[in-house]
Amino acid sequence: MVCRGIRGATTAERNSQEAILEATKELYLAVLERNGIAPDDIGAVLVTATPDLDATFPARAIRELGHVHVPLTCAVEMAVPNSLPLCVRLLLLVNTEKSAQEVSHVYLREAVRLRPDLVKAAP
Repeated sequence: MVCRGIRGATTAERNSQEAILEATKELYLAVLERNGIAPDDIGAVLVTATPDLDATFPARAIRELGHVHVPLTCAVEMAVPNSLPLCVRLLLLVNTEKSAQEVSHVYLREAVRLRPDLVKAAP
C-alpha cells in the first residue's frame, strides 16, 4: 500500500450550517464510495472552505457521519478574486493499492468547473 492524495470539491447552496454540512457530507461520501475507501484507510483529511462559508466548520460533517477517529483539520481557502464562491474542498490522504491514475477525484455541483479534466461520472 501507498499513501495517495484524493481531491474533491463542491459548493454549498448558501452560507448556513445545514447547507455546508449537507454539501460536505455528500462530497466526502462520494469520495469514499468512488474510491472504495474505508475510514481506517484514511491518514488525514484537510478541509478548506472559501471565506464566504463561515456558518460552521465543514469538517463537522465528517464527525457527524461517525468518523471520529479520522484526523481532520479545517482551513480557509485563499481569497482569490473571481474564484468560485461557497466552495468546500477536501484533500484525503489515504492508504491504497490504487495507482495515481486509478484514483477518482470528485468534483460536484458548481465545482465541476474547477477541474473539468478530472470530472468523472459516478460509477
